[in-house]
This record gives sequence, C-alpha cells and structure tokens, in this order.
Amino acid sequence: MTYAYVQDVAAGWEAYERVAAALGEETPDGLIVHAAGPTGGGFRIVEVWESEASWERFREERLRPAVRAVAGDAPAQEPVFESLAVKHVIRA
Repeated sequence: MTYAYVQDVAAGWEAYERVAAALGEETPDGLIVHAAGPTGGGFRIVEVWESEASWERFREERLRPAVRAVAGDAPAQEPVFESLAVKHVIRA
C-alpha cells in the first residue's frame, strides 16, 4: 500500500539543506517522490513511498542518524507527520 505524508517543520531552510547534505545523493529504497520547499514558518516536505515500511526503514536507518549528525544530541521537537490517504499516484 502506497504511503504518503506532509510535514511542516518550524526551522529555517538552511536546516533542511544541512540534513539533505548529510543524507547524500543516494535515493532511498521505496521512495517514489520527495518535494520540499521553504514556507513562511519554516519548510514543508511532501513524500510518497511504496509502503509505510519503506518510509520507516529509511527514517530509522538514514534520516535519524543524519539529523543527529547535524543537530547533535540537543533536544528537538518531535516532528509531526500528517498521513495522506493516497488515492491516486502518477509516476513519470
């Protein structure tokens, strides 16, 4: 089952760029599309994955370590994800 989410992050675009650089260029297994951009209150991420399990694996194995590498052990606000009930996906 396809899994998608929208996340609004209350941090500057520079924070996104640092985490993206720490992740590197390798496309995660199971990622269909990732879109991100600055907003008035920080930045927004929209992602579509082949499955929720693919997303969770990426989050645990790559994303969390990258965030820790950039932010250290400083306490951070737990991210809030809004799941999206995917009814239609067009792949290029």
